[in-house]
Amino acid sequence: MDTRDDPDWEFKERDVLVLRELSRDPQLSSRDLSRILEEKYGIDVSHVTVSESIRGMREEGVFREAIIPNEEYFHFALFEFKFNPENFDEEWRPAMEFIRDSPNTLFYFLSDGEYQWKAVMMFPDRQSQSQWIHEFYKRHGQAVDNLRNSIVHNVLKFRTDPEILESLHEGDR
Repeated sequence: MDTRDDPDWEFKERDVLVLRELSRDPQLSSRDLSRILEEKYGIDVSHVTVSESIRGMREEGVFREAIIPNEEYFHFALFEFKFNPENFDEEWRPAMEFIRDSPNTLFYFLSDGEYQWKAVMMFPDRQSQSQWIHEFYKRHGQAVDNLRNSIVHNVLKFRTDPEILESLHEGDR
């Protein structure tokens, strides 16, 4: 599991604008970003400063970088499960690590309510998805109470909108 501490970053307006522009186009160079900051927002800053800011935010863990293939290349699924209380002590960690460490796991999290574990998974085809579930049950079936598998299809949105990042700047909180 990722044991990093929460990021400790004092956001400048410029940092938020850089993140917003990168969410629009992750391929922008620091020179491009410096030009955009000047043209769109009237902020005059060198590309070196922009690059240092991006590097600092990356190192501090302000944002995560992940390569997420276009949704047309993979079949996505949502897995939801609870741990079986009878076998919890001995079995929870191996089952959790199996899902977390699977190359098919894109996003893995807990949700409230009935303390549900959920994972967004991706598979090259439905057969490999079925095989993964079979292997999980073979290895860890005694650890889970109920595994629900929902196929995700017709993905209508698959990105971060830059506007959501506005709230990161102190002046906007």
